[in-house]
Amino acid sequence: MLTRLTLYLAYSFKTSTRYQIIKTFFYDLLENPHSRLKSGFDVFMIVLVISSVFSLIYEVQNEVGIWAVYFEHFVVFIFISEYLLRAWLYSDIHNLIIKHYENSEYLGIPFRLHKVFTLIISSKLSYIFSPSAIIDILAILPGYRPLRILRIFLIFRLFKLLRYSQSTQMFIGVLSSKRFELTTLAFLMGFLIFIASTAIYMFENQNMGGQITDLYDAFYWAVVTISTVGYGDITPATTGGRLVTTALIISGLGVLAFFTSIIVAAFNEKMSEFQDERLQVRIEKCTNSTILCGFGRVGQEIAQQLYATKLNFVVIDQNEQHIALAQKKGYIALHDDATKNTVLEQAGINHGANTILCTTGDDVTNVYITLTSRYLNPDINIISRANREDNVKKLYQAGANYIVQPFTAAGLLAVEYIGQPVAFEAIHGILHDNKDVQIEALTISKNCFLDGISLKEANFDQYKARLMGIVSANPIHAKRRNRYKLRNQHFYFNPDPKFVLHEGDILVLFGRQLSVDHLQDLIETSRLRRKTRWTTN
Repeated sequence: MLTRLTLYLAYSFKTSTRYQIIKTFFYDLLENPHSRLKSGFDVFMIVLVISSVFSLIYEVQNEVGIWAVYFEHFVVFIFISEYLLRAWLYSDIHNLIIKHYENSEYLGIPFRLHKVFTLIISSKLSYIFSPSAIIDILAILPGYRPLRILRIFLIFRLFKLLRYSQSTQMFIGVLSSKRFELTTLAFLMGFLIFIASTAIYMFENQNMGGQITDLYDAFYWAVVTISTVGYGDITPATTGGRLVTTALIISGLGVLAFFTSIIVAAFNEKMSEFQDERLQVRIEKCTNSTILCGFGRVGQEIAQQLYATKLNFVVIDQNEQHIALAQKKGYIALHDDATKNTVLEQAGINHGANTILCTTGDDVTNVYITLTSRYLNPDINIISRANREDNVKKLYQAGANYIVQPFTAAGLLAVEYIGQPVAFEAIHGILHDNKDVQIEALTISKNCFLDGISLKEANFDQYKARLMGIVSANPIHAKRRNRYKLRNQHFYFNPDPKFVLHEGDILVLFGRQLSVDHLQDLIETSRLRRKTRWTTN
């Protein structure tokens, strides 16, 4: 009966969505290093620990009110709750039961419930006796006021801060990586202290006219001397004592140098790993981001605009100087090959990124990046640079949504707008980061005053805005010149005055902010006015 009930409860917990949601929430709160909940909880616990320590210290020589008692009860309640939750998260009891039961069924042997309970107890005991759990339980003891002797455990509340400080955890990780070297150094130091303590006791005991009264004094002197602190409260008087002191000071310098070299070497080995982890955390926090592949002249201009508009983006480049420049500007940058699957995945192509910009100066590299990106994420938006006309088709076949031809665009602008100072004034303002000049895309909505009229009738010059082109999927324009193929639309560059606008057409305008905003207001106002008129009729 008990076995059936245990199995029933185990499978119930495994299939319970509510249970999984609750456990995931507390995991994100207490354990998940990439969770925002944990970051907030860590800050809360640091403030709580420090406040409780100051409160208990203040009580030593001062009378406190009832608020201090209530505050200490609240602190202890939080500590106990955290301890129990961490013990709960440490292992899944129901999974242990199910695994043992299914293994027994597979092997055809009887299912022994007492063996499962032994495994469960062993699992929980491994947490209870872990260093962090011991510190947690000892940090609770100072809250028991009847036994003031327990205040000595106040120090363990400060040790709890190690759990919530990433910098401290990083330092502990560095020391752990050099466990063998530090253990060897500790044995060497212990051997030197033992030899020096014995020697100084022999030469500097009171019978020899020295200041050493017992072995503890000798041990204390050896520790102070090998650390090169030298308080001077115990001074060797005999020749033998001075020789021992000289040898121990020299040995102490060597031990300190050895310890320093171990720590420096450990940090040098781990620093790149820590930097990569911090970089990965920054990338994972980015939402709706852009992956910018290539940080040459074109990439640098794009990054500057993305940064100015406060959009999230990740730079990938193989050039070390380019990456150094990107990092200097405060951008998130990866020094690697953007054609690799792992690099694009690290940059967030499957979590957070919605656009890939292939801006390297090599069309072949851009094709490879496009192919890899489309393979990893079929839905991502890919914009690629093409330096040569014969590579445009290849990039579309590789999966690019849009192609940018910078040299072709520059030539078209020069040919079409030469001699027109208004257009060149707007372009000059955009290129020189004039905040008042911008390129804007306005959509012709149904029933607005531009729907169904020609460009000559629209006369955009009266709005102090310059029409650069029109993006349209309407087949009625299919026979016009200066047409450039997009994915499902065409871009009509500098269309003639007879071009008739229709619903869904997108106007690409550039001009001053005031002019573009005014035109946008006119489009929206006319649409609403006509809609209201037709509704009334």
